[in-house]
Amino acid sequence: MEPMKPMKPMEPMKPMEPMKGTEPWWPEKLGQPSTSGSQNGMRYAFFPDAHRLLIEQDGTLTSYDSGDHRIDGVSQQDGGSKSLTFTSQNGTVDLGSLKKAD
Repeated sequence: MEPMKPMKPMEPMKPMEPMKGTEPWWPEKLGQPSTSGSQNGMRYAFFPDAHRLLIEQDGTLTSYDSGDHRIDGVSQQDGGSKSLTFTSQNGTVDLGSLKKAD
């Protein structure tokens, strides 16, 4: 019977590649949003310096002028209306109260 051969040393592991994030869905010129999120097929992103709130729903992107609101949260009601309400330093902000922007 032959004696056991020594085990071959382990090779170093290759470094893992960093995870890739999702590509931004908003125009690059707006930069990074201060807050963003998604739920129930709707995405939103708020850009305070540009005073813009972007909403993407059912593949349609709509831009709103946020005025003096600094939006930091969202709530959504799922009834037939699917209404959106945002929170800012001024309290709650109904999406219907904001003007659409170009």
